[in-house]
Amino acid sequence: MTDSGRGVSERTLLLLLACVQFTHIMDFMVMMPLGPQLMRELNISAAEFGHIISAFAITAGVVGLAMAPFADRFDRKKLLLFCYAGFALGTLACGLSTTPGMLITARAICGAFGGISSATLLTIVADVVPAERRARGMGIIMTAFSAAAALGVPLGLKLAQWWKWEAPFLAIAVIAAGVWVLLFRFLPPVRGHLNRVGADHRKDFITLLKDRNAWTGIALMMVCVMGHFLVIPYLAPYLVGNVGLAEEHLFLVYLVGGVVTIFTGPYVGKLADRHGRFRVFAIMIVCACAIVFHLSTSGPLPLWHVLLNAALFFIFASGRFIPAQAAISMAVPSARRGAYMSLVSCSRDLSSGVAAAIGGMIVVKGAGVEMLHFDQLGFIAITISLFSIWVFRQIKVAE
Repeated sequence: MTDSGRGVSERTLLLLLACVQFTHIMDFMVMMPLGPQLMRELNISAAEFGHIISAFAITAGVVGLAMAPFADRFDRKKLLLFCYAGFALGTLACGLSTTPGMLITARAICGAFGGISSATLLTIVADVVPAERRARGMGIIMTAFSAAAALGVPLGLKLAQWWKWEAPFLAIAVIAAGVWVLLFRFLPPVRGHLNRVGADHRKDFITLLKDRNAWTGIALMMVCVMGHFLVIPYLAPYLVGNVGLAEEHLFLVYLVGGVVTIFTGPYVGKLADRHGRFRVFAIMIVCACAIVFHLSTSGPLPLWHVLLNAALFFIFASGRFIPAQAAISMAVPSARRGAYMSLVSCSRDLSSGVAAAIGGMIVVKGAGVEMLHFDQLGFIAITISLFSIWVFRQIKVAE
C-alpha cells in the first residue's frame, strides 16, 4: 500500500471501491433486461432502445476524453466524490423520467459523470495495489459486476415488475447516496501522483498521446468491449423473443450468472497473476466465443439450458476483462495513469455506445416479439473477440 492509501487496509479500500462500481454496473446493466418492458411501455423500436443505451456510453466517452488532460491534477478522492455525486443525481433523473426524450437526457447525465468516476476508481486501484497483485485487485473490483448481476439486476427487474420500470433507478440513486457518504468518511486522500518533483502535467499528457504502448492498451479495451457489447444489450429481448424464456424468468439469467462469477471473478484474477495474464485472457476469449456461437444460433431451449448458457457466458465473456484491465493498467507509468485511465474509460464507453448502435441497426423486431439477425451479431462479436488476443499480445509492461 502506498502513502496514498495510509490509514485503510488494501482490502477495505478495494471493497469500498467495489461498492461504487456496483452502482455503476447495476445502473448500466439494469437498462438492458428492461428492454422488453421499455419497448412495450414507451412504444419504442429496437433501434430507439439502442439509442437510450448509447446515450450513456457515448456521453461518458466524450466527457472522459475532455477530462483526460486534467485527470492527474486533482486528488483522486475529491474527483471521485464530485463525479459520483453527479452520477447519483443522473440516476435519480432516470427514475423521474416520463418520456423517451427525458430518459435519453438523464442517461447522458449518468454517462457524463459515471464514466469519469469509474475511470478514477480504477486509477486508484492501479495506484495503490502493487503490480504483482494487480489482477487480483481488479478481480475484486470486477466482483461488483457479479454482485450487480446476481443481486442488483434481479432485484431491479422485480421492482420494475411490481411497480414501474422507473423503480430500479430510484433504488440505485438511494444506494449511491449511501455509498457516497462511506466514500467521504473512509476513503483516504489519493494524491501521491501530485507530489512528484518537477511534475508537468501538460507535458505528461502530450507524452502519453505519443506513447504507442498506451494506444495499444486503449485498442485492447475497445476490441474487448466491441466483442462484448454487440451482444449484451439485445440478449434479453433475444432470449424472450427467440429462445422462449418467459419475461418473468429473466431475473434468473442474471441471478445465476452473477452468483457464479462472484466466485469465479477473483479466481480468474488469481490465475492471471499466477499463470500469466495473456494465457488466462486467451482461454477466456476462446471459451467466450464458443458460448456466444451457441447462444446466437440456438433455437428454443428449456429453462435449465438457458441458465447453463447464462452461467458460462458470464464466467468467460465477463472474465476476459479481468486480465485485460490488469494488463492495460500497466501500460503506462504511474505519473500518467490518471489521464491514461480516463482515455481507456473514454474508449470503453464510446466503443460500447457504438456497439449498441450498430447492434440496433442489425437486429430488428420481427413478428410479435421475435428478434431477427441476432446470429449476425454473434458472428461479428466472435471475430472481434478473436482479434483481441493478438492485440493483447502487443502490450508491454511499463512499470
